[in-house]
Amino acid sequence: MKKLSILFILFIGFCNAQKFTPDELSLINKGDINAALPIYQTTDDHQHKTLLSLSSEINPTDPSTAVLVKRMKESLLSTDGGVGIAAPQVGINRKVVWVQRFDKEGTPLEYFINPVIVWRSDLQNLGPEGDLSIPDFRDQFYRSKVIQLEYVDLKGQKYSEIVEGFTAVIFQHEIDHLFGILISDKKEKEKNDSYKKVDAYQRSDLNKR
Repeated sequence: MKKLSILFILFIGFCNAQKFTPDELSLINKGDINAALPIYQTTDDHQHKTLLSLSSEINPTDPSTAVLVKRMKESLLSTDGGVGIAAPQVGINRKVVWVQRFDKEGTPLEYFINPVIVWRSDLQNLGPEGDLSIPDFRDQFYRSKVIQLEYVDLKGQKYSEIVEGFTAVIFQHEIDHLFGILISDKKEKEKNDSYKKVDAYQRSDLNKR
């Protein structure tokens, strides 16, 4: 009984840690809750600071999480060709991302709550990347060709899947945002001869297995 009580206290403490702050709730519910949230830019000092901050886990079943997820999608749809977005890009340092699934028929947009990359392949892509939050910036970056991803949905259901190719690149880019990592701040083009260069936009022999 004592052990159960301790576990219950730990569970309550964990849930409380996931609650939105008043500032976060104000931003999430500002204006029309069905409309896009503004996308933060590195050209604004305050917004840049948010983009560089670490994100914390989010309670998937909190009603405000559903609002944030919906508004993030609208933000992504409002862009010209954006393929992914992370919560810090709309001013909320929480672990939520949207990714366009080029690895699925119809290339749907899908959301991912508390995503974690639990494994990355040594085989890497070298491909171009830009960012919705960084005006007029584009460069070549290395990303793992294949990743294993774990995440939950709005019901708290946990999932695990293997993702590869260009979609894996998008996941890695968006999850970097959750750690305050911007491509403009990454070290100049990672150089490691042990990596095999693979075009992120083409199928390799690995894809054909």
